[in-house]
Parts: sequence; structure tokens; C-alpha cells
Amino acid sequence: MNTQFDYSNLENILKDHEFKASNIIAILQDTQEIYRYLPKEVFAYFSEKLGISRAKIYSVATFYDNFSLEPKGKYVIKICDGTACHVRKSIPILDRLRSELSLSEAKVTTDDLLFTVETVSCLGACGLAPVITVNEKVYGAMTPEKATELLNKLKEEK
Repeated sequence: MNTQFDYSNLENILKDHEFKASNIIAILQDTQEIYRYLPKEVFAYFSEKLGISRAKIYSVATFYDNFSLEPKGKYVIKICDGTACHVRKSIPILDRLRSELSLSEAKVTTDDLLFTVETVSCLGACGLAPVITVNEKVYGAMTPEKATELLNKLKEEK
């Protein structure tokens, strides 16, 4: 195990979930809440502490879309590309965000771990299309210009 990694957070999470392997999804959710992703160190640690295989924990972590094995930014921006958003021009918004943050389809998180930009199939707010969310807060009737303003505001808040 990596001696640089602080395992005290993981120990507290396990205590909160009574060291029950049956709580693995909640354990992973709480872990991701702290780190914004699932660091590789957690798999061996949870395997040892819960008595379940790393492969089983990894299979849970990769089965559910809301878990990430890669670091995410402080601000996770999701752009809807469902039908309503797409026809109301969500792609120019995505292009603007990627351009301003030097991101691409392959590189979704900024080097400073401030922003992650992802596309999703639907955010369930079709009446507000095109829609983006920032850390689950919904912004409707988005335009590339409004996206730039929002980015600038978030950069100031950091």
C-alpha cells in the first residue's frame, strides 16, 4: 500500500458503515464524496478491511456510471446532449467550454483539477433546454456566452 496516502478518511467511512461488505456501494459513494473519485489505494484497503476481493469492489465501481476512477475537478460541469438540448444547440456550448478550458473529448479534466466537463444523455430538464449542471445545480437556457460568464464566475470563486 502507498504510505503517502492518508487512510484515516477511509477508516472513518468504514466505521460509519459498520465495516459491512454489504454496504460497499455507500462506502464507495462516501469515498468519492471526499476525493471526488476513487483512488486506486481504496481497492486494496477495502478488500483487506471488508474481506471481499478487489475484483468485486472494482466491478461495483465500474458498473455504476456515477463512480469515477479518474480525478475530477472541483466543478463538475455536465452538458446535456439529449434530443431537446441537442436541437436547441448544446454542442456549441460544449465546444465553448472545451475551448476555454483547453479540454477535449479525451481530456475532460483541467490540469489544476478545477473543472471537469462531461456530456450526459439527459438531465431531466428538457423544458429549460439547453441545460448544463455544475455540481448538480441546474442552469437552463444556456448559450456559449452564458457558459463563458459562468466559467469566469466560478474561476473567481475558487
